[in-house]
Amino acid sequence: MTPAVLWLIAGVVLVAAEALSGDFVLVMLGVAALAAAGVDVLGAPLWLDAVVFAVVSLGLIAVVRPAIKRRMNNPRELRTNVSALVGKEAFVESEVDARGGRIRLDGEVWSARAQGDDVFEVGERVTVIEIAGATAVVGAGI
Repeated sequence: MTPAVLWLIAGVVLVAAEALSGDFVLVMLGVAALAAAGVDVLGAPLWLDAVVFAVVSLGLIAVVRPAIKRRMNNPRELRTNVSALVGKEAFVESEVDARGGRIRLDGEVWSARAQGDDVFEVGERVTVIEIAGATAVVGAGI
């Protein structure tokens, strides 16, 4: 068997084995083996294949793997239900003060109260600070 075929087999096996480990090391080595196979197909000597394998694998493990690990370990928070409403803008439907009022939030009318001593008139833009039960606590618009 030629070195290119051996590199190709090694690359495919390593990439496939990554499914078992999930640590992103084997896939990096597999891609490096595929790069070495590509260089060998172009007619490079075996020592150059090994150098390409080493450089590509070190580069992928040192640069690409940490970026992938960071992205996989820190997924974006998916806010749902009332927590998704916090930070949204709303429009005052009836005067809102510390005792109560009404706002239009995402096309629906909500009971609301102002945070602190603020008073918001009809038509003003406000920002939802929190949802307390069925009442939106609002503050000055952004």
